[in-house]
Amino acid sequence: MITVKLVGGAKKSFSTDKLQIEKSDITIAELVDLLLQLKPDDSPKLDTENVLVAVNGVDSSAMDGKSTIIKNNDVVSIIPVIHGGASKKMLYKVSSKQIHIVQIKGQKSIDVKFLDVLRKKYPKIILQAVSSEFVLNGSHLKKILSLSLESQKNDVLLSNKLETDILMRFALTKQISAAIASAGIKTKTDFILVAIGNKTNLDSLYKELSSQCVPLFSKNNEEFLKKSFKISKKQLDSVYSKTPLEDILVEKAAVLL
Repeated sequence: MITVKLVGGAKKSFSTDKLQIEKSDITIAELVDLLLQLKPDDSPKLDTENVLVAVNGVDSSAMDGKSTIIKNNDVVSIIPVIHGGASKKMLYKVSSKQIHIVQIKGQKSIDVKFLDVLRKKYPKIILQAVSSEFVLNGSHLKKILSLSLESQKNDVLLSNKLETDILMRFALTKQISAAIASAGIKTKTDFILVAIGNKTNLDSLYKELSSQCVPLFSKNNEEFLKKSFKISKKQLDSVYSKTPLEDILVEKAAVLL
């Protein structure tokens, strides 16, 4: 048996917050197809292309994606990814962690002190900024964050702070100073702001920053990332995947220890 927890809009689609599925050893893709068959015809649509699926609290994008096998007694959470403000923010959960992602337009007046000010103002929010050039797309971002959160859970962070671990994994370096220099905030360069906290504080933060936000992941960073991390066509061709560059970046980030 599989327990399916439904969050937010997914709960409205099924008029319940939990389903018991009398199956096991099926993929996430098969489970999603089954859920669509079970959904009442007169309930709100479930957009399966914009949901985060977690298995026992772990984001499936950090596992085998839609091919992840769900076993007997597993708990699967279906969490709609909320896009708002013309894709200027992304909200989702990993286990009990609320994560809020925005992209801030690079300005001459914004530097590393920007984070220091926000951290003092919002001490209950974990904050990190990553140069947008180092983020391939939303899936890449979520997989790296899942790696860092799982490392925190298992007490194997690359540094003593979760936010530093996040930056180091995007920069693919075990040197904190190198991570800040390469993937940290730079003037006149857009950056992704990662915020982890409770909904009330995250809403207050977004309200303050909304005028500086621009659409997420609007620039194609593939060539920059391949050049920065010396990823060759031969390496990409050797990966049997629809997203070889993303997979290589995540694998490199996972083996930094």
